Amino acid sequence: QVQLVESGGGLVQAGGSLRLSCAASGRTFSFYAMGWFRQAPGKEREFVAAISRYGGSTYYADSVKGRFTVSRDNAKNTLYLQMNSLKPLDTAVYYCAAAGDSWSILRAATIGLYDYWGQGTQVTVSS
Repeated sequence: QVQLVESGGGLVQAGGSLRLSCAASGRTFSFYAMGWFRQAPGKEREFVAAISRYGGSTYYADSVKGRFTVSRDNAKNTLYLQMNSLKPLDTAVYYCAAAGDSWSILRAATIGLYDYWGQGTQVTVSS
């Protein structure tokens, strides 16, 4: 199994940027496809972005496409989410998650495919 720890959240003004990191430990990081999800108060957890095991394929929610970029460094066992042009609607707790063999890019937004989750990091965007 894999353990995941997010960092990099914080308070930022609308239009600003943040970079989230997700440090993985345990099983070989490149075994897992990875995803970012977020959950705002009173709302369900929603898909943000995903990346395949070696970074060759990425997939984004329409709401973040063109503003967010997901990447990974398998040598450093770390997943990233670069968030630009942030909006107040992006305010949420952001989670990274790892998926095993059942993952495919066509199903990247399916929350049930992700077996391991971090504890989350808060992102707050002020207007």
